Amino acid sequence: MCESAGYAFDMADPDGDFDRREFLRRSAAAGVALAAAPALAEEPRVRRYATLGKTGLRVSDIGFGSFPLDGDERLVHRALDRGINYFDTAESYMDGRSEETLGRALRGKRKEVVLVSKAQLPPGMRATEMMHRLEGSLHRLQTDHLDIYFSHAVNDPKRLSNPEWPEFTARAKDQGKIRFVGMSGHGGRLVKCLEYAMANDLVDVFLTAFNFGQDPAFYARIVERLDLVALQPKLPEALARAKKKGIGVVAMKTLRGAANNDVSRFQRDGATFNQAAFRWVLSHDVVDSLIVTMETPAQVDEYLGASGWTRTAATDGAVLARYEAREGGKQCRYGCDDCVASCPAGVVIPEVLRTRMYAEDYGHPKIAKREYRALEVDASACASCSGEPCAAACPHGISIPELTKHTGRLLG
Repeated sequence: MCESAGYAFDMADPDGDFDRREFLRRSAAAGVALAAAPALAEEPRVRRYATLGKTGLRVSDIGFGSFPLDGDERLVHRALDRGINYFDTAESYMDGRSEETLGRALRGKRKEVVLVSKAQLPPGMRATEMMHRLEGSLHRLQTDHLDIYFSHAVNDPKRLSNPEWPEFTARAKDQGKIRFVGMSGHGGRLVKCLEYAMANDLVDVFLTAFNFGQDPAFYARIVERLDLVALQPKLPEALARAKKKGIGVVAMKTLRGAANNDVSRFQRDGATFNQAAFRWVLSHDVVDSLIVTMETPAQVDEYLGASGWTRTAATDGAVLARYEAREGGKQCRYGCDDCVASCPAGVVIPEVLRTRMYAEDYGHPKIAKREYRALEVDASACASCSGEPCAAACPHGISIPELTKHTGRLLG
């Protein structure tokens, strides 16, 4: 136990065993009204830094996601002033303007932060092209190196099996352009990609979707249909294995689609839904840190209200359950993928539903349309389909035909 600034923190044993039974035990413990957690600080700021796997990087437990960042350097400075030192971007975010904004905002501060970026690298891409993409990010970010460089939005092991990828990463490390290698994923076949990366020792860090939608203990308390409770999600087990191997784990999509929803109706006792969702993530030892898109100074301050917590608060379970009862029917459980093989037309259903999330939950229709157009197989076939093949494919009761047809009309 380590105490700092009036906060009590549970320090995870990085070398300890962590199996599925232990995960479930801790999940169940986290959901019950837990022991007193950190008191509110006078000024929201980072209250805990964690070591990211074997990298040795010390990162704020809540990091800055720059998905829609475009010119607002003051927002970056607000995060810096509040103690955030982990900044996540990608070459595709705002067509490179996110990287450019971070580059200007972090000028003179580079040694104080952990800076990461990402690129989508197709299976057949050559190492020389990967290096060209990396150098473009370095130029926009005004730096000579990245602390972590991610193969972005990986939804197929073929993206990782490309022999050019390890050749590129080894060369980039030798040249001092990247320190560590990562994989990000939040779509179809996520667990298969995580397992492939671990089996072949390809990465130092995972950036992966993880939220209370993946916790079986959570559903055991709120779901009356006991057949759903018996379904054990594969993602937490994969992350536990990653943690045991010393791979750093950063969580994203932690708000379960609620980024721009009006969630005030789910707030209780001065704690917001967003803070409850973050505490749920940070209460699990499989996660070192999380990132979340920050678009306003108020969001920076609100989100940091969850920093320092390694347990859930007494009212969090009820707040999350209220949200789930109202919104859960639209949200995929990342890492489930039970529906992927159900479509005869080859529609990768989780990917389609991800684009709907960008449009309707995150409030970024232009980005959603771009992501939808990039799908190898979009939802066009759903318009003329009876919906029968996938109607019962979701074990969590999501109405796949309704949502995929809706997404096709919205973004197609």
